[in-house]
Amino acid sequence: MATETISQTQTQTWASIPAWTPVPETQHDLDWADLVTLDLSKFDAPGGKEALAAQLSDAVNRIGFFYITDFGLSQAEVDRQFSLCKQVFELPTAEKIKYRADLENGGYNGYKPLGLREIKDGIKDNTEIYNIPKFIPAYAREHPPVIREHWDEIQHFARHINDQIVHKLLVLLAIVLELPEDALLQHHRYTEKSDCHFRYMKYHRRSPETNARLDNVWVKGHTDFGSLTLLFRQPVAALQVRTPSGEWKYVKPHPGSITVNIADALQFLTNGFLKSSIHRVVAPPPDQADLDRHGVLYFVRPEDATELVPIQSPVLERLGYTKIQDESTVGLTAGEWVKARVSRNVSRVGRDEQEIIKGVKAKYYD
Repeated sequence: MATETISQTQTQTWASIPAWTPVPETQHDLDWADLVTLDLSKFDAPGGKEALAAQLSDAVNRIGFFYITDFGLSQAEVDRQFSLCKQVFELPTAEKIKYRADLENGGYNGYKPLGLREIKDGIKDNTEIYNIPKFIPAYAREHPPVIREHWDEIQHFARHINDQIVHKLLVLLAIVLELPEDALLQHHRYTEKSDCHFRYMKYHRRSPETNARLDNVWVKGHTDFGSLTLLFRQPVAALQVRTPSGEWKYVKPHPGSITVNIADALQFLTNGFLKSSIHRVVAPPPDQADLDRHGVLYFVRPEDATELVPIQSPVLERLGYTKIQDESTVGLTAGEWVKARVSRNVSRVGRDEQEIIKGVKAKYYD
């Protein structure tokens, strides 16, 4: 990973919180997915963008998952965010619940409590989530003291992701689509309202008995709501991606990497050419079974007003991705889709398919 750091972070005196110590990787020989890795340090080199886009092209049309490295954040900065993540979830429940997200009405910002949703036969979900929205006046809200005290640090980290990583990925995807480099950026302006957010997440360990009742599946196979999801390296092996042939393969936590997946909005906007990846979370292997799984993520979503209909692209025309596959998406906006998926997800109980809004459905996979 590059040792470059955010300038303000270099001079900032960090408050004293416990250092993050990553857990050891599993020693089990798991069936790992074969995913492409993009070295973002090549982006600004002569011909670099074009070479990276060529690497990316097959992955986004086939499986929708890939890795990035050399993204301009040091390992110390990443570890720092995992440490803050841990501190947030160690707060008393009575404190965390003060910042509860308005999930039932499609609001995703703030705290999602543990065990909010039944997933199977009386078993509740094992996730806690804290989402921090874009750092613009439209999304000003209260946060726990541990977040407020480190606000500048969190903001610089999240803005680096948006400005220096997401920006580059959207340019690469535009090149894949043979569009002007800013074509997708025009739908993802930071100053406009959208449900982009920075996330801390915790999967609580489960007992062997509960895992057996769940067939070791913690979160059924699903797609994400927006454009892109970025997951910073998490050594607890639990994430799996569904291959085009329907097999489940583990996503390996490569050192110094971010795992990226394509999500619903880009699939809608490209009529299925960019594949919204199907992925799930399973019980970790035996040597990690007693560990909680913390996560630091960034979710990219189009501006709320973006209509989710196919964009015009030479690639889509040449390959026949021009006829709208799902007419029910006509008139549906990104903001409507995200809010509907959030609110419907609260009440979902282990079903395989669910109507979300205006006849548009989401599917779930075992």
